[in-house]
Amino acid sequence: MRFHILTLFPEMVGNALGESIIGRAQKDNKISIETINIRDFANNKHNKVDDYIYGGGAGMLMQAQPVFDAYESIRKDIPKDSKQRVIYVTPQGATFNQNMARELSVCDDVTILCGHYEGIDERVLEEIVTDYVSIGDFVLTGGELASMIIVDAVARLVPGVLHNDISAETESFHGDLLEYPQYSRPEVWHDKAVPKVLLSGNQKEINKWRLEQSVIRTRERRPDLYAKYEKLQQAKDILMKRKLHHIDMIETINRGRARLLAFDDNEILLEDQVDGIFMHSWLKGMTNPDEAYSGILTEEYMRTNEINCIVAHQKAIAQMIEGYADFKIQLGCVNVVYTQKERLPVTGLYRPDGKPTENGITIEKLDMSMAEMACDIYGKWGMDYIVDRISCGDVFGAFVNESETRVLAGIAGFHGGGSMGMLHVKDEYKGQKLGKALETYICNEALQRGHIPYGQVEMDNDISFKLQERLGLYAAKDEVYWVEK
Repeated sequence: MRFHILTLFPEMVGNALGESIIGRAQKDNKISIETINIRDFANNKHNKVDDYIYGGGAGMLMQAQPVFDAYESIRKDIPKDSKQRVIYVTPQGATFNQNMARELSVCDDVTILCGHYEGIDERVLEEIVTDYVSIGDFVLTGGELASMIIVDAVARLVPGVLHNDISAETESFHGDLLEYPQYSRPEVWHDKAVPKVLLSGNQKEINKWRLEQSVIRTRERRPDLYAKYEKLQQAKDILMKRKLHHIDMIETINRGRARLLAFDDNEILLEDQVDGIFMHSWLKGMTNPDEAYSGILTEEYMRTNEINCIVAHQKAIAQMIEGYADFKIQLGCVNVVYTQKERLPVTGLYRPDGKPTENGITIEKLDMSMAEMACDIYGKWGMDYIVDRISCGDVFGAFVNESETRVLAGIAGFHGGGSMGMLHVKDEYKGQKLGKALETYICNEALQRGHIPYGQVEMDNDISFKLQERLGLYAAKDEVYWVEK
């Protein structure tokens, strides 16, 4: 991801963002931050970029041409197919929040324009700016501090920046809840002890306590967020009535990724705020499938809200959307769910301590050095997808020993939304229970992370259905459909 900051004080921005986690991310080539000095594009010997305001008034205004030329100097190097935004930081803009940070984190290029004096000539703003953003209802001497806040909040959501992507998903504002209280050593400080549950080692009870504390803290400190959380839980309760069929929507809520866009007696529409995928269920259609749909998903709504990929939980809705311009049903599948809380047995499949089994099989998390090999095994969505999943720590490989050489024989992992998948074993290693071993491993890994293990199996994949059944996963009775633009 590339950041471009147009500023009068490049050293101020560059020095601050060159430190700590953001500095390390630049060194690791996870992100790049370029500062452009607007004064370099002034057409006068004193590098003056401001002038008096037409119509009178106190102060000076930044001129249009130097700003435009500074932007043009970077625009020519941004690929035409880049997903990009140009932000002007101003108190007049939309208030920056975590949802906006998530939205920007999937861009390829983010340009931030820092104003000074009384602002910037309106004409250049109209020509280059896509978003007006405020960090709060107060005025600063310039846009540099605001730009650094935006870069920091966005960059930490880019895969690999934090070196631990779970921490980016389980913090303040996660799922409309504030972060729970946290403690470190010593166990007792100023006569205040760490809560006993955190010392128990019982992760289930720890997670339960943390959720309770987050709910209490949010209700007390941010009633506005708590109201959104309550409504989301009400939607989840409705979805739970058909848990297997709606497990993808339920887990999106459970993992704090869901934004509720529509919820009434007729339908529920969610957005996965991390992946930008939408999920919809027509509740009325489940009780009366012959009734005509008259809900939120009009063609105009889909276009206005830039919905390019939606998982429809009723075939009638999927077919309706397919009738819209440029949409097509890409995949029909069935949710399969492991409903137990106990880990699956691993005897004869792999050793939980990571050592080889008697026949020399190990399963372990893959790193970037193995991306090309993994893509050779499962290249359905290309190298970029595999690299993204590996960077998030979500791809695992089964290795076998051959003549003192470790060979990657199969892989499995988690897709961006959290479903299990990517399961594939090389033909020459089939029949050695590697598929069962990998599926068992990621089921247990999901449980370890506190998630409900689930996957989506294509309707004609009988081999996968049989494997899921043998492992104790249950299949939903009805299909879900991926409809994409």
